[in-house]
Amino acid sequence: MNIQQPLVSVISPAYNHEKFIADCIESVLAQTWSNWEMIIIDDGSTDSTYSIACDYAAKDSRIRAFTQKNIGIFRLGESYNFALSHCSGKYVAVLECDDVWFPEKLEVQVEDLEKKPQCVLSWGKAYLSAIDLSFNYYLAPRNDKDTDLFYNKPPGVFLKKFIYSTLIPALTIVIRRDLLMEIGGFIQGFNLPLVDIPTTLELLMRGEFTYIDRPLGRWRIYPNQVTKTYTGQMTTSYYLLIQSFMQRFPKAFEEHGLTKAIIDDHFRNRLVVSYSRSGRYKLIRKDFRGARRDYIHSITHYGFKQPVWKLRSAVGLFFSFFRMDIEWLAKLIGNESYKTGSNNPGQKDLPVK
Repeated sequence: MNIQQPLVSVISPAYNHEKFIADCIESVLAQTWSNWEMIIIDDGSTDSTYSIACDYAAKDSRIRAFTQKNIGIFRLGESYNFALSHCSGKYVAVLECDDVWFPEKLEVQVEDLEKKPQCVLSWGKAYLSAIDLSFNYYLAPRNDKDTDLFYNKPPGVFLKKFIYSTLIPALTIVIRRDLLMEIGGFIQGFNLPLVDIPTTLELLMRGEFTYIDRPLGRWRIYPNQVTKTYTGQMTTSYYLLIQSFMQRFPKAFEEHGLTKAIIDDHFRNRLVVSYSRSGRYKLIRKDFRGARRDYIHSITHYGFKQPVWKLRSAVGLFFSFFRMDIEWLAKLIGNESYKTGSNNPGQKDLPVK
């Protein structure tokens, strides 16, 4: 271990990730930045996730594995903060056990943070990849004309961008641990099944960011993951989070022209789309009753917002009654397939690196 390198604590939550956790750990072992510790917290997996983690921990003292009785994703903050309590690093990085990093990921971010003490966190791009990592779909975030905002300079300027797109891939985040402890650790709340968005939102007001304009890892996407299972609910919860944040920092919202009417209108549009997408993911999982519930919610709520998406919901609702897969129709008309996570029409797949 190189004592000249600041220590990075890697927090890796896991649940039934036996198919992915080895890839995840190997990607940390392959880092060009050698001074790290990896804290794996298994949330009561029913498969061999924890035993695989223990096997790696037995071979490398930088890896520690913990397990607990399953508490679920709506108490994910507790798991993260348990891991945080075992961290000793100057920096804290996040890597869930179904994702992977590229070898230079930690090196480029920590070196950048060391040069910029005014920055509270570092983040960058990530590939969205097939479940088996066989190929990539596109970079998140995509190229953007407002890239300067990604640096959150001055603090808070990224607020508007963050509200509209929540585009920071969690696996790219590296945070100064002292500042993370200052805000009370990882934040969840508002019935969100995640911690990265509320935590980053809080840090956004505390200092500048450093942004790495290159892919730092691969974020696996598949129909059964959390972001696909709770699509509509997550948007509703995020709406509540933003409303609360607006009450706490009214001046910041005013500075960026973000009125309550604008926020409400944005989320009404977004909720129509989210519940429509949620219905489609449930169709893929053959949860026809759940799909109907979400499609009906998309159609009957939020006034006349997003008429095209309401029409899509109506088509999906029809398919749900006949217990049919809508993905063949999506492919036929040139739309992306949610089953495979295929890329948007007209956008070429990116090569695996």
